[in-house]
Amino acid sequence: MKVLITGGAGFIGSHLADRLLAGGAGVLVLDDLSTGRLSNIEHLIGRPRFEYRIGSALDEKLVAEFVDRSDCTVHLAAAVGVRLIVEQPVHTIRTNLGATEIVLEASEKARKLVLVASTSEVYGKSTRAPFSEDDDLSLGPTSRSRWAYACSKALDEWLALAYMHERGVPVIIARLFNTVGPRQVGQYGMVLPNFARQALCGEPITVFGDGTQQRCFGHVDDSVEALARLLATPGAIGEVCNLGATHEVSMLELAHLVRARAGSESEIRLVPYDQAYTKGFEDMPRRVPDITKMRRLIDFEYGISLETIVDDVIEDRRGRLAQQESSAA
Repeated sequence: MKVLITGGAGFIGSHLADRLLAGGAGVLVLDDLSTGRLSNIEHLIGRPRFEYRIGSALDEKLVAEFVDRSDCTVHLAAAVGVRLIVEQPVHTIRTNLGATEIVLEASEKARKLVLVASTSEVYGKSTRAPFSEDDDLSLGPTSRSRWAYACSKALDEWLALAYMHERGVPVIIARLFNTVGPRQVGQYGMVLPNFARQALCGEPITVFGDGTQQRCFGHVDDSVEALARLLATPGAIGEVCNLGATHEVSMLELAHLVRARAGSESEIRLVPYDQAYTKGFEDMPRRVPDITKMRRLIDFEYGISLETIVDDVIEDRRGRLAQQESSAA
């Protein structure tokens, strides 16, 4: 089997490439390197069963060629990160909707399977936790660009399911909750890499809001295992499935944990959302998945502890900082 991964040089995509190759599959990566990094897949270049091309998932001809050469597609290419979404809403909407339509259109001719990576963001401001795949969605007003990402990914889901029901394209939708680990960068607002960098550099660890908001962090190794299992599960076709860990931690607790595991003496500083992003920015107090369907479909649960996750991110940050210092010397 050969799998096309759009966004395959990104954080999750590159780890998924590792996992699929280890399982004997061929992998074809397409990435424009807007948020992905060539360094994430350098260790794979030249290996049997691995190919890559620097190009955009918005390039219809290129996507059609790569879909034809593959047995199925994992569509990960998207605009990601809260800061990028707030600052570049046009890019967010155009990239997410446009690329998904192009991938689905290319897959229609041969009825090839498409796994569309969605996000827990689609649950929006819902206070009904844990979040179940059949819950109503509750998004904020269109006047606040913070919700553009959630809305665009919800439309991705509707579009994928429409292609399946109307045009016969087999699709799976994976709603990923907070996924973290090595290779993730904090450039666009990813909280854990930012905390780790700040702790290692002796800078204030900046917690946005009042720090009581709670999240569930899953290791990227668990996420790509779940994605690989979904791809191999015929019963997952047509399903929307939460993928994530269920252990909750507040942002303030996470900051203290990162500081302790890094051996840092950094101050932990609360920063109002209006200062961190834009006036009127909204966030969700809790985001925790109902994983009943994940258990049923792929017989899997996330098992890597939060402490291990934090240690892995700190070690990755430490290595990146050492590389930067070496390059600057």
